[in-house]
Amino acid sequence: MPAVTVENPLSLPRVSAPADARQRPVLHVATAPQGLEGEGFPVRRAFAGIDYRYLDPFIMMDQMGEVEYAPGEPKGTPWHPHRGFETVTYMIDGVIDHRDSHGGGGTITDGDTQWMTAGSGLLHIEAPPEALVVSGGLFHGLQLWVNLPAKDKMMAPRYQDIAGGRVKLLSSADGGALLRLIAGDLQGETGVHRGPGVTHTPITMLHVSLNPGAQLTLPWPPGFNGLAYALSGRGTAGAEGRPFRSGQAVVFGDGDAITLGAGTAQESRSPGFEVVLLGGRPIREPMAHYGPFVMNSHAELAQAFDDFRAGRLGTVPADGA
Repeated sequence: MPAVTVENPLSLPRVSAPADARQRPVLHVATAPQGLEGEGFPVRRAFAGIDYRYLDPFIMMDQMGEVEYAPGEPKGTPWHPHRGFETVTYMIDGVIDHRDSHGGGGTITDGDTQWMTAGSGLLHIEAPPEALVVSGGLFHGLQLWVNLPAKDKMMAPRYQDIAGGRVKLLSSADGGALLRLIAGDLQGETGVHRGPGVTHTPITMLHVSLNPGAQLTLPWPPGFNGLAYALSGRGTAGAEGRPFRSGQAVVFGDGDAITLGAGTAQESRSPGFEVVLLGGRPIREPMAHYGPFVMNSHAELAQAFDDFRAGRLGTVPADGA
């Protein structure tokens, strides 16, 4: 599945939770509904149906694909506005172009991440490059929305391009799991390991690949929430071994460690169990979310729409139509 990998995970720094760490129990398992986004590309709404008190500071996450496009089929999103939060787009397979009205942009492909802080507002577009539209091909990624606290909602927009080669690669103690740390910290045997993503709201984000039958127990910040989403394959969550599979999200309770396990039998198209782990420090502020805007009140949402209609969130570049 992912392009960022190593032949021997045991050559990497290792992470594991102390034996006496307090395990986080599984509170809920939710199945993501499927739908279409943008110009018609397939998505799974990973956190649909999960109470926001368990998601905070995360707002939503879409699994884009996994889809094998025929020539002429690849689709993206047209120019659209955002204000009040950050988007994190992680491309597992395939390629997509990003451009925004604040000057940010680039192309991300296998294992790359683009981190856009919408802040006070901008317009942006995400679209497959022309070569992919012509040829078709595999497309698979994630887009995560991370809330900003009230004090940062009107900050200047910012764009981060995180190449796959910058992601911190780690291993479980026995080498049965490969970890790609995109943002946040994890405590390893030789100290703290940090992902390259610079966040305003403290979060941890990593993509884990578990070999069939492997188990992983990670230390997890007690002040963070804990969420897991299965990209492909099947396995278990928590020390209690709660089953979950591709297209399902897990909500963890309080504790110091998170445990995942991979089933001994996996899908033929994916040799291992692929999981995204997320945690963040809850903001615990009122949230008003409508369409492309995430603010603290309905009045602020109305102002965002007024500002968009008045052109105060930026303009589409002359060559971007």
